Amino acid sequence: MEEYMYLLVNFFLIAVVGFIFIVIVEAYRRRNNHLHVEVPAIFEDPNSLKQVPCPHVVDPAEKYMSLIIPAFNEEHRLPGALEETMNYLQQRASKDPSFSYEVVIIDDGSADGTKRVAFEFVRKYTVDKVRVILLGRNHGKGEAIRKGILHSRGELILMLDADGATKVTDLEKLENQIQVIAKKQFQQGKSSPSDPTFRVSDIPVAAFGSRAHLEEKALATRKWYRNFLMKGFHLVVLLASGPGVRDTQCGFKMFTRAAARRLFSNVRLRRWCFDVELVFLCKWFRIPISEISVNWSEIPGSKVNLMSIPNMLWELVLMSAGYRTGMWRISGST
Repeated sequence: MEEYMYLLVNFFLIAVVGFIFIVIVEAYRRRNNHLHVEVPAIFEDPNSLKQVPCPHVVDPAEKYMSLIIPAFNEEHRLPGALEETMNYLQQRASKDPSFSYEVVIIDDGSADGTKRVAFEFVRKYTVDKVRVILLGRNHGKGEAIRKGILHSRGELILMLDADGATKVTDLEKLENQIQVIAKKQFQQGKSSPSDPTFRVSDIPVAAFGSRAHLEEKALATRKWYRNFLMKGFHLVVLLASGPGVRDTQCGFKMFTRAAARRLFSNVRLRRWCFDVELVFLCKWFRIPISEISVNWSEIPGSKVNLMSIPNMLWELVLMSAGYRTGMWRISGST
């Protein structure tokens, strides 16, 4: 019996050491994941077939707001969400001539008609208002959003899902909160509360849409094992990024241009848990985060399932190892 226990303990220790070794190797391998993917961002006017100059988030803003939509095999859900989004943006622009916008769709290697649908909207609304980035192959939602944000033109940059689960009008809640916080930040140490040099794009601020207010209802309708997994995932997220944000996974987040420069030049996780990494980086840079309740409804066709949980946990382990060991170095982009 003692010999059996001795072998069992040794096996356990070997497994733990082996797992730590794999984590360290994989975290080291991803140390440069924050650099550009090999596919350059090219905007092509589908009417003239001419290439349009591609901006970068380090350049001065040319629009007031950019909406970034990652899309992977969204041929059926994307049209409805885009129509609702464009209707809202056009109506707002007609009421406020100073309101300028762009929608950037990132096709993350779709195998269906997503590219065709996206370019139909470019033709309808022009390449100045709707742009498409083709990644060629699937890199993951995190990489698609990062690519879109790095090549956006807005003072404020909103990421939102292609399924339209969150009402686009809720962006005003995030926008208003960012404006309030940015003005407070700017006015610290200023003698005049209405300084004409104020630009919201220059103040690092983030606002996260949240479904936490819907959690009680969700707990009552979900299967027990889904609730167990959800609570376990929240605990791991708390350990990885710390407290302060109840819903890290809502795909409705807004950043000022200054915040986006710092955050998305450092993000390394390319798939589901890049949201958690954003929280970690916001705390590192001391970027204020506001969590704001938004209207959300579940849309059929979600790509998140029970098999996504192990992959999410694996990414969180890699993130913790990468930052805690110093292998993932954070650059102070301004």
